[in-house]
Amino acid sequence: MFDPTSRSEAAGGVARQRSRGRARLGVEAGGKGGGRLDEFFQEGCAKLRLPREDGGAFEAVVINTAGGLTGGDRFEVAVTVGAGAAASVSGQACEKIYKASAGTAEVMTGLVLEDGARLDWLPQPTILFDRCALRRTTDIRLAGPARLLAVESLVFGREAMGERLGTAAIHDAWRVHRDGRLVLADAFAIDGPVADRLAGPALLGANRATATVVLAAPDAEGFLAPVRELLGEASGPAGASLVAGILVIRLAAPDGEALGRDLQRLLTFLRGRPLPRVWFC
Repeated sequence: MFDPTSRSEAAGGVARQRSRGRARLGVEAGGKGGGRLDEFFQEGCAKLRLPREDGGAFEAVVINTAGGLTGGDRFEVAVTVGAGAAASVSGQACEKIYKASAGTAEVMTGLVLEDGARLDWLPQPTILFDRCALRRTTDIRLAGPARLLAVESLVFGREAMGERLGTAAIHDAWRVHRDGRLVLADAFAIDGPVADRLAGPALLGANRATATVVLAAPDAEGFLAPVRELLGEASGPAGASLVAGILVIRLAAPDGEALGRDLQRLLTFLRGRPLPRVWFC
């Protein structure tokens, strides 16, 4: 049975509380904005809120009431958008991955888009603290001409606070399937002296934040040239490529604030409308 306050034994026999959160959201076609609620489930530290935004588009916000994650914590979100439905799901704030005394923080996202569905998956950046341990997986299932815009970001320490990410263990993986066939697999993994390894010229160099943006849509190819032009204004190295008809965009930035500005400009362009208000709170 799921236990939102499960405990694990730490060194010295001290039982430490671990947070657990699960949320499921289902959206079906209908309503003023092209989507209406079909399934709503929340458990533990995972909460869902449904703000009423101008324009009537269906929007949900994911909240982690634990205030961050550490080793042994687990956070799961599953979103299903039915045939012909449209939705936008964002995060209330930047997620924080704190120092782990034992174990790994697990973040699992499952996105299912049925035939003709549209989803904007817009979590805000994840901030990594020194000696953290994170395993994040994003599994995406698309049917037919479903349209997905998705972003995941990592900020390696808060430069403005004088914090430096020395060592960490990070594994971040994407899997995208269309009509049951794997069309995109991507993974990033680093373990040990993160700052030294990321400083290499083939990685982040002097930058301390990075993001991956994916646009899986029938018209994705048409965005390639204008996105490349837009990336010329980015605060750090950036590029865009087509992989099996999916537009994959990478960005690096000096810090989380600069990355946020770059993402706001890019995602607004790809959406054709402003980002949800939580991105500016």
